[in-house]
Amino acid sequence: MTTNLFFLFFQLLLPLSFSQTLTDVFLDCGADAEATFRGIRWLPDADYVNSGTSRNIQVEGLLPILSAVRSFPLQNNRLRKFCYEIPVYQRRKYLVRTTYYFGDVNGNANPPVFDQIVDGTLWSKVNTTADYLNRSASYYEGVFMPNGKNLSVCLAANTYTESDPFISALEVVLLWDQLYNYTDFRENSLSLVARHSFGSDGVIQYPDDRFHRYWQPYGEYSSSQSTSGELSVSGIWNLPPTQVFRTRLTTGPTAPLTLLWPPALLPQSNYSIALYFADAETSSGSSRIMDISLNGVPYYNNLSVNPAGLVVFANWWPLSENTNLTLTSVPGSTSGPLVNAGEVFQLVRVGGRTLPRDVIAMIDLRNSFKNPPADWYGEPCLPSQYSWTGVTCSGEARIRVVTLNLSSLGLSGSISPSIARLTALRSIMLGNNSLVGMIPDVGSLRGLEILHLEDNQLTGSIPPSLVNLRRLRELFLQNNNLTGEIPRNLTTEPGLTLRYTPGNPLLSALPQS
Repeated sequence: MTTNLFFLFFQLLLPLSFSQTLTDVFLDCGADAEATFRGIRWLPDADYVNSGTSRNIQVEGLLPILSAVRSFPLQNNRLRKFCYEIPVYQRRKYLVRTTYYFGDVNGNANPPVFDQIVDGTLWSKVNTTADYLNRSASYYEGVFMPNGKNLSVCLAANTYTESDPFISALEVVLLWDQLYNYTDFRENSLSLVARHSFGSDGVIQYPDDRFHRYWQPYGEYSSSQSTSGELSVSGIWNLPPTQVFRTRLTTGPTAPLTLLWPPALLPQSNYSIALYFADAETSSGSSRIMDISLNGVPYYNNLSVNPAGLVVFANWWPLSENTNLTLTSVPGSTSGPLVNAGEVFQLVRVGGRTLPRDVIAMIDLRNSFKNPPADWYGEPCLPSQYSWTGVTCSGEARIRVVTLNLSSLGLSGSISPSIARLTALRSIMLGNNSLVGMIPDVGSLRGLEILHLEDNQLTGSIPPSLVNLRRLRELFLQNNNLTGEIPRNLTTEPGLTLRYTPGNPLLSALPQS
């Protein structure tokens, strides 16, 4: 999506008295102070993200929310994600919009191309190059249903990323239950392709649209008309703003209305489509009845348009490349076809989620480290190519954490007892760090095969429950400050490689019987 910087600048500075609900979040990424713009309170993003660098953009005439960005380092961070975490209601729908304006922020001539992720779903590729060459910002919008108490929105450097990923603004808006309720959000999320007000000459947005959607103009030519007469639009699920029904595209009763819409080449995929109609003229005794097709395939037949308005939607429609929307009057209709507005979303398969108890345990473990890896936010396991640093997960129906390899990462802090709740773990490797405190009781990890805790500053005794881990093959504890006696069964267990020296001068082994 493209936002023309200079056109919107004058349109958005109108005095507005509306404000968003408490559940909505508007972040001016990289900003150091909050500001009010478009009647919306924009917050600095530092409380919602734990990495990245704020950078200012020196370009005259920019919208205020585009004058700074947060950028994330590419070096040593390919296939790692950097996440915002936004408090949300579970199982409620949210509009998510990300906005990008490059402004030569990292010294490269062209903007980087990178991925954006919501929770465990790989949402889309971010490529702002064409818009930036036109001195425009880019925005991406989708509708998502979070499973947890936080919704994570992440940027990630892929193999094709050539410089630091960045973001200008992030919006997370709670939607009413009735909006887009023809989509099963347990299976799919929605990624906006196009949203247009046909015949309009300007963007319709907040406060006219209470949910902060942008309705872009389309079709400013001879077939556009302003609506005459009184409309009483009501009861349309998606609650489009009444302003979209004040203009329309139409033709005479004998000519079909054909539009290249959406006005972009589409990748072969499945799409959700909604078309909106209202007609005040039918209240005076005339009729407006039409057939609708997409690329020659019937979409809806004998649609009778009335002043109350209606929406015709398809929640699963295959499209690719160019799309022709054709509206044709049926015999007996006294008025030609019309259309007021439309939306197209690409269906994005929901990426799944890590088992919730594993997520909670991983967050506890992260919080016990003083300097966790920068990408230890958002969904731990998904998308699979962007799992947390050092984390390997199962690819089964129940997504579980199966290995932790955080050796030699310079970690400090302690090891949370919650690690014992990661009951699918087969390997824990935390060696060569600066961890302190006691070894937690991990006797519940019945499948654990490898436990490396060497070269840290751990204290206390070796948990006796380790003798119950019958699959344990390697136990490395050397170069710590452990005390007490080594449980006898550990020293005699066949097939177990036990290392506790050098170091641990106050640790002793029980004499053999």
